[in-house]
Amino acid sequence: MKKKQFLFSKKRYQILFLSILIIGVGFLLMSGGGSNNPDVFNNEIYSFRRIRLAPLVVISGFIMCIVSILYRDKE
Repeated sequence: MKKKQFLFSKKRYQILFLSILIIGVGFLLMSGGGSNNPDVFNNEIYSFRRIRLAPLVVISGFIMCIVSILYRDKE
């Protein structure tokens, strides 16, 4: 019987799953900062973590995802 060939190698799948994890961490960094009372504004929504760090983490995760797709094994 013929052995099934996967589309990606093991290393490519590892990079892909790591990039998905990084994207998830980025979205978790964006969460929060709301207020329980809709009449009170919370300035925490404009923190460094939500405005600069989290989008940078998400974009780096998407770049890693593209790298995992375009990565060539040295075979």
